[in-house]
Amino acid sequence: MAGTALVATAAGLLLPGALASAVDTAISGQSSWAQVLWLLTLGVSEILAEVFGIVVTARVTHTGAAWLRHRLSRHLIRLGLRSPFPEGDAISRITGDSTGAAAAPSLVVQLGSALVLSCGAIVLLALLDWRLAAVFLVSVPMAVLLARSHLRLTADDVTTYQEVSGELSARLLDAVSGLRTIAASGTAEREAERVLRPLPLLGAAGIGMWRTQARMVWRAGLLLPSVQLAVLVAAGFGVLAGRLSIGDVLAALGYTMLGMGLVGQIALLTALSKARSCATRITAVLDVPVPERGKFRLPNGAGTIEVRGVGVEDVLHDIDVTVSGGTHLAVVGPSGAGKSTLVAVLGGLRAPDRGEVLLDGVPLRCLPPEDIRAAIGHAFERPALLGATVRDAVAYGSWAGTASVERACRAAQVHDLVVRLPEGYDTPLADTPLSGGEAQRLGLARALARAPRVLALDEATGSLDTVTEARVEDAITGLLPGRTRFAVTHRATTARRADLVLWLDQGRVRALAPHLELWDDPRYRAVFTEAADEEG
Repeated sequence: MAGTALVATAAGLLLPGALASAVDTAISGQSSWAQVLWLLTLGVSEILAEVFGIVVTARVTHTGAAWLRHRLSRHLIRLGLRSPFPEGDAISRITGDSTGAAAAPSLVVQLGSALVLSCGAIVLLALLDWRLAAVFLVSVPMAVLLARSHLRLTADDVTTYQEVSGELSARLLDAVSGLRTIAASGTAEREAERVLRPLPLLGAAGIGMWRTQARMVWRAGLLLPSVQLAVLVAAGFGVLAGRLSIGDVLAALGYTMLGMGLVGQIALLTALSKARSCATRITAVLDVPVPERGKFRLPNGAGTIEVRGVGVEDVLHDIDVTVSGGTHLAVVGPSGAGKSTLVAVLGGLRAPDRGEVLLDGVPLRCLPPEDIRAAIGHAFERPALLGATVRDAVAYGSWAGTASVERACRAAQVHDLVVRLPEGYDTPLADTPLSGGEAQRLGLARALARAPRVLALDEATGSLDTVTEARVEDAITGLLPGRTRFAVTHRATTARRADLVLWLDQGRVRALAPHLELWDDPRYRAVFTEAADEEG
């Protein structure tokens, strides 16, 4: 990219002199074929270099954007639930900001090329006649002032535009994810107003950028012909004085246009400012530290979980719990009690802000991610099913073969559904219509297919009726006997089937005991009553 720019710049600087030589030779009546051939060679070289430069620039920008997206995606995945960036904003940074930042090298090369071209043109103009260079240099302070003013006025607008775009993307993604809820609650107008609330700020920033751009364009449009006219007048006096030829006048005009080329490229400063803003937003993501990778290997064990003084800011407070291997633990509590956060911490999806979680005597922070993922299987209320086919979705993230996938689907009570599909387990996932409960069961099968020593279920059977849920739990016990299981639930029947119930309230452990022992407490019963009311 820099090489092609160098060739184009060199050819551009040599063209006015070649033109002057060809014109003066033709006027003198001498043969000018050599000069014309040189002129054509320079012109063709400049055109080819610029065309090749466009191709190379597109390739470099595309490659750079892909590299940035890959790096950002890996970093965000490694951050997991510790990422402070909303999903929509993260997507905006991966897509738009990566493309914008990747354009920075080409913009720097273009501006650098324009600077070299301008400086070279001034030098050649001075070699032609120092008086012409002096006239030209009078315009330099005005050009510098124009560029500085443009940068200063666009910086804030560009930054605001990028930030508000990210916020708008985050709000839109939230709305799209909850379309059914919005439609059912009749709050479409209110939700549209919430999503579009940042739009005036976005519009103001956009208008500000274009207003500054327009102001720069007309000022630059006045500056360029003014400088050309001044140099042309000075060159005219040079012709009258016998210092310059007609060809020299043409060369002087050419050098003047090249010298003012940097002013014509001031518009690139807006793009460079945008690229810098994009790079800043990308750097903000990459600067978030990723938890250090653990170096210990997980020993064999029964799946005992120890929670020591765990706290998550504003969610969990001083949790101390020990869950023996093979225990079925139900996690209950009112909405906002921190149940899902606790399960994420217990399952290693999220590192606590304070305290630590141990699996079979080893802190999770000391284990490599692959050991944690192999040992702890997760299933969620609304699972994201990934893969080309149903089989791929169930085997995702594990080495489960066909037999393991089918056993997991049978345990999750979804095998009968899958075999009725047009291509069975090989049916494309995109062509598989799934209800909420069916998707939930496939997500559960995905967790079971890993055959983990610990199962973390976050409302993973909440969409199933109580009879199917009981069958699923019995099948899990048969498929993975002796496994530790902790499950968030709002159903009293599910809590009753568990060995122990962990009762959370405002992020603290209120009790840890069998369901029947807690049932006598009216406040405990109220947890399920409130959950039933919310569900209804």
